[in-house]
Amino acid sequence: MPRSPSEPLQRLTHAYRSRLRQTILEHRIPLPSTHIRVLKGVCRNPQCTAQSIAERMFRDKAQITRVIKDLLDRNLIIRIPNPDDRRSQLLRPTDQGQALMERIDAIEGQVTAEMTHNIGKDELETFVRLAHRMVDNLGQQPDASSPPQGAHHHGDPSHGQT
Repeated sequence: MPRSPSEPLQRLTHAYRSRLRQTILEHRIPLPSTHIRVLKGVCRNPQCTAQSIAERMFRDKAQITRVIKDLLDRNLIIRIPNPDDRRSQLLRPTDQGQALMERIDAIEGQVTAEMTHNIGKDELETFVRLAHRMVDNLGQQPDASSPPQGAHHHGDPSHGQT
């Protein structure tokens, strides 16, 4: 019987998130990981609403609303009217929010490069493909920064991180 991937996946997830958090703090980015995930969702989804973020992150809308308020107060995002639904508002990054997201993306790239420095391209592509398949097998998207179902970025090893 093959060994279970459970322990290595848990160790990888913990090691990656710990290193990412450490590196983000070293770069003096004072946002909790939930705030970063919400900001990432806002930056990557032009149809982003509080409800869509709550659904994609599998979080309570009240919790997401508090995070959004904090991001609004920090001038990292703005609300604009939703032309398709007068009852909701779209969320957009400010220039400051977009610049911060670019810094976070660069940090994620740095940590990903460190994590994969001695792994061949073919091995990495296989890992990414298998990881996406495992997520699909579980029937869910991991967070607000992921693309809609069927729009996976199979060749992008940094996809969906944080």
